[in-house]
Amino acid sequence: MDIQRINPEQRWSDATVFRGIVHFVEVPARVDGDMADQTRQILAQAEHTLALAGSNKARLLMATIYVTDLTLVPAFNEIWDAWLAPGTAPARACIKVELNKPGMLVEIAFVAAAA
Repeated sequence: MDIQRINPEQRWSDATVFRGIVHFVEVPARVDGDMADQTRQILAQAEHTLALAGSNKARLLMATIYVTDLTLVPAFNEIWDAWLAPGTAPARACIKVELNKPGMLVEIAFVAAAA
C-alpha cells in the first residue's frame, strides 16, 4: 500500500495517509492572539485537513497537544470541549514545551482514521 502525501513540500506534508490512518500537525497561522484564538485557528485548520484526507473530527484517534504554559490549558480545554461532539474525544496527551516560533502557544499532532 502506498503512502498518500497531501500537499507535500520540501520539509513536510499537510498530512500523510497510510493504511487508513491520517497523520498531521497543525499550528496557528497567526500567533498574535491568545490561547483561545490560537486553538480556534488550529481546530479550523484540522477540520480542513481532515476533509482533504476524507475524514472528520469524529474519526480522531489521538491528539498530542504541545503547550508553552500549563496555566493556559483550561482556556485550551474550553475550546477543545466545545469543538468535539460528546463521546468522540480521542486519546490525548498534553505536554509543556518550548515551540519554535515566538508567540506560538500551542501546536497539535493528530492521528485519525481515514474514511
